Amino acid sequence: MSDGHDLGDGRRLGDGNEVGTDAAGVLSAAAYVASPARMLVIADSDSYVKWGAAFASRLAAHWHAELVVLQTPVQPSARQLASALAGTLFAVGDVPALSLEQLTARLALTRPDAVLLALRGPLVRVVAPIVAGLPDRPVLVSGFPGLTIPAEPKAIIYREQVDLIVLHSHREVREFRANADRLGVAVDFGLATLPFLPDVLALSDAPTTASAGTDVAAGTDVASVADLASVRPAGDLVFAAQAKVPAEREDRVRLLGWLADAARHRPGRRVVIKVRARRGEAQTHAEAFDFAELLADAEVRHVLGGTLPPNLVVEDGPMSRHLAGAAGLVTVSSTAVLEAVATGLPVLLVDEFGVTPKLINTVFEGSGFFGGADALADWSLRSPNAEWLVDNYFHGREHDDWRGRLDALLEQRSAAALRPRDRAYNLTGGALRRSFERKRMLGAHDRSLAGALSMLVAIPARWLVRRARAVRKRVLEYRSGPLEA
Repeated sequence: MSDGHDLGDGRRLGDGNEVGTDAAGVLSAAAYVASPARMLVIADSDSYVKWGAAFASRLAAHWHAELVVLQTPVQPSARQLASALAGTLFAVGDVPALSLEQLTARLALTRPDAVLLALRGPLVRVVAPIVAGLPDRPVLVSGFPGLTIPAEPKAIIYREQVDLIVLHSHREVREFRANADRLGVAVDFGLATLPFLPDVLALSDAPTTASAGTDVAAGTDVASVADLASVRPAGDLVFAAQAKVPAEREDRVRLLGWLADAARHRPGRRVVIKVRARRGEAQTHAEAFDFAELLADAEVRHVLGGTLPPNLVVEDGPMSRHLAGAAGLVTVSSTAVLEAVATGLPVLLVDEFGVTPKLINTVFEGSGFFGGADALADWSLRSPNAEWLVDNYFHGREHDDWRGRLDALLEQRSAAALRPRDRAYNLTGGALRRSFERKRMLGAHDRSLAGALSMLVAIPARWLVRRARAVRKRVLEYRSGPLEA
């Protein structure tokens, strides 16, 4: 992080090679300098790095924040790391990649006041008890880098040992709090505007509603939108690709066909398929059918008409950079929709595959963004419904309450040591289960004997449990058949 890392004698904290640290970035006692309030952000995948870095960059001036990447199979490449950190106060050199053992040593030495677990849920479950076991343990915070509607109970179960879960809309807070109440998990929830959304527009202030197909987002200040439009050329149509949506190869090829039609419709403008990862790079979610590889496939190219339009291109890099020169955004379901709206761009959510929880697009019901393949081909983009904005991610930063909730937890900690939160769910298997959970998330980065042994036992056991559940389900369906008839 640019601020707060100078050790006062030419040394800097966080790049893993500065004076006073070893090659892994673990600090020596001589190098550590206390500051008024210290936060350590622990991230794993590219999307969580982006979220965690942006969140820490929004902290008040009295905070000293560090960011580390935990070594896992989804660890971002150097290119992905640079892309994820773009627009934050962190530089690539500030962010060491640590093993779990190195992270544990760093925590014990630096003793942060708060730890942000910017990690996938199952990995939060692995790391949280380690942090909670520290003397005078820090406040534990977690959250999500994007859309979380519908709110899944397991997302809370994975985070039942943290103190504060940061969410990004009034709707998310309502739904997660209801799930926590049903589960009996006493965790606090804080409202925060998505930290990587730009501050260009105050989307909840003005009542103006724009017609579809313009560059004006509903509920924005008309003058500020006009200023943006005056400097934004009629640019690219950016498609935000996703690893999981749509999942089937056939559907992804159909989607490429519609994008190719859009490119042919306006040959003087580019249609950019914006991807998160290149070949060999990991993502938060595994991608079975990479768009770039599909476009390079001779069979796919034949299905798409043989010769692809030259203005249909695949690119990576920060989404913010792509949106800066865009005419609009297209996706099936992506957090990039929110980034586009925040910059005054029109959006199209392709609904040809349906609107279902599996597609992660039910949160956009009522937004006004949905349209079909014809709308995509015609570049017919949408402006948002103003009522939807206020309940979904554009409530206005003045309504954010996460800082007050974090401060209250820090006050509790200063008055008396915070007790570790007990784990109440998924306890069967005891230590063997915990070793399996660790090995499953860390992969080859967990070299423990217990982890290796747990895989030998757990994988066959999980297969048997799943088979038993499937058989039980079929038996119940068979028994209920005559009754339903």
